[in-house]
Amino acid sequence: MIPQSFVQELLSRVDIVDVIERYLPLKKSGANYFACCPFHGEKSASFSVSPSKQFYHCFGCGVNGSAIGFLMEYSGLGFVDAVKELAGQVGLQVPDDGRSATPAHDDASERLYEAMAVAARFYRDQLKPARHAVDYLKRRGLSGEVAARFSLGYAPDEWQALEKVFPDYRAKTLADAGLVIDNDQGRRYDRFRNRIVFPIHDRRGRVIAFGGRVLDKGEPKYLNSPETPLFEKGRELYGLFLSQKAIRDAGFVVVVEGYMDVVALAQFGIENAVATLGTATTPHHVHTLLRQTDRIVFCFDGDAAGRRAAWRALENALESLRDDATLAFLFLPAEHDPDSFVRAEGAETFAKAALAATPLARFLIQELSARHALDSAEGRAAFVHEAAPLVTRIAAPLLKLQVVKAVAETAGMTQGEVEYAFEQLAAAAPRRRGADPQAPPRAAAAPPPASAFPAEFTGEPALSRPAHPAAARGLAPRPRSGGRRKPPSTAGALLRLVMQHPTWAARLPVALIPDDSPEGLALIAIIDLLSLGEAIPAGGLGALIERFRDTPHGDTLARVAAELVDAEFDEAVVETLFEDALRKLQVDSIGKEIATLLQHDREQALDAAGRHRLGELLLEKRNLASGGKVSDL
Repeated sequence: MIPQSFVQELLSRVDIVDVIERYLPLKKSGANYFACCPFHGEKSASFSVSPSKQFYHCFGCGVNGSAIGFLMEYSGLGFVDAVKELAGQVGLQVPDDGRSATPAHDDASERLYEAMAVAARFYRDQLKPARHAVDYLKRRGLSGEVAARFSLGYAPDEWQALEKVFPDYRAKTLADAGLVIDNDQGRRYDRFRNRIVFPIHDRRGRVIAFGGRVLDKGEPKYLNSPETPLFEKGRELYGLFLSQKAIRDAGFVVVVEGYMDVVALAQFGIENAVATLGTATTPHHVHTLLRQTDRIVFCFDGDAAGRRAAWRALENALESLRDDATLAFLFLPAEHDPDSFVRAEGAETFAKAALAATPLARFLIQELSARHALDSAEGRAAFVHEAAPLVTRIAAPLLKLQVVKAVAETAGMTQGEVEYAFEQLAAAAPRRRGADPQAPPRAAAAPPPASAFPAEFTGEPALSRPAHPAAARGLAPRPRSGGRRKPPSTAGALLRLVMQHPTWAARLPVALIPDDSPEGLALIAIIDLLSLGEAIPAGGLGALIERFRDTPHGDTLARVAAELVDAEFDEAVVETLFEDALRKLQVDSIGKEIATLLQHDREQALDAAGRHRLGELLLEKRNLASGGKVSDL
């Protein structure tokens, strides 16, 4: 754990404009700097960097944050690595508060990284002298430039070739890194032998594993490193480190099934491709890619195995879907894989096919429709039954609504009937999974009207609404396109003022702040810092956002900060705004007490003391209300 005080000091020592200009060309316009957003494809500059607030925000895709957050998003670093990178730029030594991993653990990781780097250099050096390996790559159409770009190598056909670069061949590090195998007799030998070697990098470009492709015939055709402290195949994607810029430039990513496909596509100029590593696409893969782009195209062979793999990818993506992102599926002709298709048809045809790929919602409906006889009542019922657990897992509310409508249309039902059926199936699922058979059945909910809509569209309150799709990434949602924004609540107005002037938090009566909204809870959390003896971050919006990273209030503060990034407050009137908001806070508190007394009076008449108190409150409310009102920020 890095002490919070150091994070705040670090942010006070760096200028976010200088940090981002290392990666993007910024152009000053007014008080802020602008560039085309590096996180989504665009032609006009909507990426804003505020030097006064030390905060960046894209008005196109909603991404925002501090200098630390930018390094995490742009370079794919974890929080600790981003802090270390930023500290190194200003010559600060990162301290430790004693709760982090032990130095022994850090040393072990460094030894593993070093071992992988040594092995990667060895394999790369072995490729050129191995003429049969070079000839194999040439037959596959790969140039020396592409082989060098992906750092391809060759593992000699020897049992202990790595002993040439690891004098201590019996070292535990080699086994922990997955470079060697110890058999039951205690004999140690290299894992990769007589194979083309594909280094697998993490998001920082460090080698964490290898893939090996057999030359010509042999089994297994592909061999990957085992899972190690550095490598977890369900979290890594081959080629992502090298393709990040190409993905941003193209506006989408292509996901294929093998690293040879990634290399072959790159040979033809298609550099925005990545591959899974011997496993089905996982939710973590989808989440990682959606941080890079808002369009993912899964490319599979057109045979039965390819469609099964596509369906697994669909199932694993449902909880990660966003309304501002698209997942699509490209099925190649049965006789082709991506490698053979691009060689036969060319890069332009492949690119056009990727752009015309089948969107996830359409693929879901088509696949389920093909499994059931929709010309019978039984078939349509089975169709809805199978769709229910899939549709209810869709995280994107607008997409989910449209899929529900598509299910209803396909099944010849109304939207309300389908929603009611989904509710009933969800209620029955726990009992089918082994609930107490003696327990009384749950009362059936009344079927909704045929035109029922989610709470987001009717304005009705909801017990649990889905978070905005960008919230899962810690991003603010896009501003509404057109129309006047609804004025903030009193707590929201105070939160915006305190985020501009953090020291004003000490002037707020925490007992009067309502805790029934995310803005109120975030404001209370800021004030609570004072009671804990902690200074409130004063290094701009970015410093405040970092203080509450990975807390329940982080998303709220990031959203409000995004609204404020281009806002300019007139300091001559901002004090008046603050006093207006404080007065409104008191009026709201008095109003609640008045409502309570009036309710009590309706149920049983107030006594003399109650009537006296009511009179005092009404007079106090009138005096406060006459003093002014909260201005629309």
